[in-house]
Amino acid sequence: MRAVPACLALLILVAACLPAAAEARESQYTMFEAPTELLSEDSALRARTFDEIQAFGVRRLRVVLYWHSVAPVADDPGVPRFDETDPNAYPGFARYDRLVAEARARGMRILLTVSGPVPRWATRDRDDTVTRPSATRFGRFMRAVIRRYGDAVDDWSIWNEPNHPDFLRPQYSRSHRPVSPGIYRQLVFAAHRAFRAVGDRADRLLVGETAPRGTRKVVGPLTFLRGALCLDSRYHKRRSCKRMPADGWAHHAYTTAAGPFFVPPSRNDVTIGALGRLNTAVARAGRAKAIRRGLGIYLTEFGVESEPDPLRGVSLGAQAEQRSLAEWIAYRNGRVRAFSQYLMRDDREREGADRFGGFQSGLRTVAGEAKPAYDGFRLPLVALRGRTRTTLWGLVRPARARTSVVIEYRDRGSSRWRRLKGDRTNTRGYWTKTTRLVRSRRYRIRWTPTGGARVTGPATRSYRP
Repeated sequence: MRAVPACLALLILVAACLPAAAEARESQYTMFEAPTELLSEDSALRARTFDEIQAFGVRRLRVVLYWHSVAPVADDPGVPRFDETDPNAYPGFARYDRLVAEARARGMRILLTVSGPVPRWATRDRDDTVTRPSATRFGRFMRAVIRRYGDAVDDWSIWNEPNHPDFLRPQYSRSHRPVSPGIYRQLVFAAHRAFRAVGDRADRLLVGETAPRGTRKVVGPLTFLRGALCLDSRYHKRRSCKRMPADGWAHHAYTTAAGPFFVPPSRNDVTIGALGRLNTAVARAGRAKAIRRGLGIYLTEFGVESEPDPLRGVSLGAQAEQRSLAEWIAYRNGRVRAFSQYLMRDDREREGADRFGGFQSGLRTVAGEAKPAYDGFRLPLVALRGRTRTTLWGLVRPARARTSVVIEYRDRGSSRWRRLKGDRTNTRGYWTKTTRLVRSRRYRIRWTPTGGARVTGPATRSYRP
């Protein structure tokens, strides 16, 4: 595979990036994002996708609401005359109305991320849809959104990847000083004022939603965090800055084809393998009184890209393995409140040179065929090899009570799967087991739900220290 590194040094490095004595909190949950299907005009496709997500045992969705997609005359530089705080004045809400209503009817909760791109008339210079959006106009728009969905939505987030120029500009000044953190800070406070005016103060407000790595065009996530929270490089806060109103820091901890144990060289980058960096940053920001102490981390967008993407994609089997390994890392991190899956189905290939500019992180191919990651999402499994023992960790995702699993193995050269042992999960579906070390052995899980058909997870390699 374009493999996950398996050497002991990297395992130790990952452990070092996780908090000491880390263990999943009972409140850690999974969310799912499937915008192509759930915002579709095809009612049968929406219903089928809702059914699949619920069959996984997932009860939470992330939905990104783009200001530009719902606003009147969004590409016009001239400001239209209308009440910007009136939800009925926005013509593009219909498909979001439908999604929210259908999710609510099924008892599902939504994290609504309100984001740019924005109407052209809502930017300072009115040249494009992402450069210097007006915080004042965003506050008015947030009032409209809250009035529209406040009764159905309890979890909110501000902006998708504001440290990326596709969603917010400028990222840097001409002297290469980060600018986007300050713009974002104004947007967050405008949203908070809208909640205080017309919202439910018991609702949860997440900030951040940061992309994982910085470049000369993208502000690194920890650089962005410090800038948005008025912190210097030593996490000392400017006295003139108020504490940011936030109930959690959201992040998109994507990694590369190197796998979930990859640790980027820049200390301001945070992939899933360097999640401890974000733990430390959030803790230090709390101590500096830039945010509330003990703030949780929400991994609101994550996936592993597979073939056919020739640059970022791994094999279909490796996608299932790496996704499970990433989930294990999140599970062990006591500050992580949520883990996520993006997408249900791969994005379609594009015309031109950037054929794979979308994401191939779905559990299904673009044609709808289930990948190994589909059953791997239902039954995540990780096998980590020590000196004399192999530790197995897994989850029965639909489980809502204790249940039994069967662990099977297959040795090199054999086509036959054999029963290794059985195990019982805890009440949330998690289980762990150790077994003697056997080199080149593969594992899989079988689970039979009460009154249902048996489910078999994909074959998983063990990772050798």
